[in-house]
Amino acid sequence: MKDKVIFLLGPTGCGKTSLSVQLARDFDGEIISADSVQVFKEFDIGSAKVTQEEMQGVEHYGIDIKSPTEKFSASEYVEYTKDCIAKIRKKGKLPIIAGGTGLYVKALACGYNFGGTAANYAFREEMERLIENEGIEKAVSILQQKAPALLDGIDMQNKVRVIRALEIANFGSDKKQNECEYDFKLLAIIRPRQQLYERINRRVDIMVKDGLFDEVEKLYKKYGDCQPMSAIGYREVKSFIDGQLTKTDCIEKIKQNTRHYAKRQLTFLRGMENVEYVDMTANGCYEKLKESIELWLKN
Repeated sequence: MKDKVIFLLGPTGCGKTSLSVQLARDFDGEIISADSVQVFKEFDIGSAKVTQEEMQGVEHYGIDIKSPTEKFSASEYVEYTKDCIAKIRKKGKLPIIAGGTGLYVKALACGYNFGGTAANYAFREEMERLIENEGIEKAVSILQQKAPALLDGIDMQNKVRVIRALEIANFGSDKKQNECEYDFKLLAIIRPRQQLYERINRRVDIMVKDGLFDEVEKLYKKYGDCQPMSAIGYREVKSFIDGQLTKTDCIEKIKQNTRHYAKRQLTFLRGMENVEYVDMTANGCYEKLKESIELWLKN
């Protein structure tokens, strides 16, 4: 019998963190993050990293496990998460994976094998030069022609993610879908688009108030152009620090890029099968969700 695992999906800013904690408390679960920035230490405000207070005593995994100077790939994420699932199941608890990084979702929930290609640093340097000379749009265009499926759900302005996808497309074996080894219940949080965008804008304002600009300035001086510095929120503030944007334009750019990313995440979710959508604005939605999970656990 396959281990039962809840996978809580949804666009950035939809409320995955609070719902995952609520489910963990009600179903004796523990949470594994599926966020490609929260794995890095010190990158806190811009990644909306869950705080100890928000955890409410629930054990969390996949947070602060890497130094900013290290790399972290989808294949590493899968191996790490499988270990976490085994630990959680050994405790007799329910694993709950919460996040929206597209490659992570596909690699784990959909059983995709991206070829397991190792890092090719010469190729990465070549792509870095291409992006520097012709812009990231050129790299995205090449990926669109070569392996459009690898664009699903990723931030197409994230240089690290785009280069890694190109690396997989060029040097990995053919992408194929394996049988998934878990009994996943795939849940996706949805909200009316206008409400979602308002939540995103409000969250960015809170990040700025909480010290986002100071955080990025400190981390940029300390680590330079490390992998998480390419994430939304960090790269825009880096442009402000480099004198390419005013502070007002920088804040608006973060909001705009986050909204665009959320839109791509929703498109990615619509392309997945066997997803149960959770409308957080519907009356009694949580009670209905609990009933659905209880039935799934019994079966």
